[in-house]
Amino acid sequence: MKRILITGAAGFLGSHLSDKFIDKGYEVIGMDNLITGDMDNIAHLMPLENFSFHHHDVSNYVHVAGDLDYILHFASPASPIDYLKMPIQTLKVGSLGTHNLLGLAKAKGARMLIASTSEVYGDPLVNPQPEEYWGNVNPIGPRGVYDEAKRFQEAITMAYHTYHGLETRIIRIFNTYGPRMRVNDGRALPAFFSQAIENKDITVFGDGSQTRAFCYVDDLVEGIYRLLHSDYSLPVNIGNPDEITILQAAQEVLEIVEGTTSKIIHQGLPKDDPKVRRPDITKAKSILGWNPTVDRHDGFRRTYEYFKTKLK
Repeated sequence: MKRILITGAAGFLGSHLSDKFIDKGYEVIGMDNLITGDMDNIAHLMPLENFSFHHHDVSNYVHVAGDLDYILHFASPASPIDYLKMPIQTLKVGSLGTHNLLGLAKAKGARMLIASTSEVYGDPLVNPQPEEYWGNVNPIGPRGVYDEAKRFQEAITMAYHTYHGLETRIIRIFNTYGPRMRVNDGRALPAFFSQAIENKDITVFGDGSQTRAFCYVDDLVEGIYRLLHSDYSLPVNIGNPDEITILQAAQEVLEIVEGTTSKIIHQGLPKDDPKVRRPDITKAKSILGWNPTVDRHDGFRRTYEYFKTKLK
């Protein structure tokens, strides 16, 4: 049985990845310091013989007994509300945490995949964003703690790959949504669904013309699984290229949430908020044979059903 360490295992993506690898017959070692993770996300896995959980901060020394085949590094605050509140922890998990885990991977001879982000592109000057685009990032702006942590994470991962010959994979994750997102995590879709379900005004920043491309979590997890088992070591975008405006996303949420009396209001645009965001997934298609399959309206409806259970 292959053994895999998944950091951030109690989080939104980490918990879905834990499910995926359990279903594939792996022994999964979950690790999370729970500053943004939720044990409810993995409660169904705790009784399983091939799942174990360690409450630990990977910014500190990481020890895992026995053999280890793979590491997925998904530990990090991942929404603006989190990394504005926890800037130091965000920088540390992207730098010290990644360094610790790369050292562990080297010692164990494990292949390591890191969760990078479309935020490495900053407020992009090209659209869609290919992996070759170097980005337009403000390193000292309010989002810099997350953007630069992820850019450093990519740099040190490639350094371990080229200098030590470590097997590494880099995924750049674009906006992802689905069940187990935190209700109050501050990102657009959780905010819209929460506000609409509770009959509060839906808050759209700016005029809502900024664009995003939303990928359902099942599609993302499949892309991660394929990338981990591929032979490609350079960054790969995984996301849904179906680009819509934030205003359109808010309107679609209103159409899905039954009986809501919410209306859309506008507030000022946050500093350095990206105006466009859309992945070029040419590499994912050609190298991984991957393409998103979940229609946005279907994905929105599944997400709505989840948020209903959390809010009512």
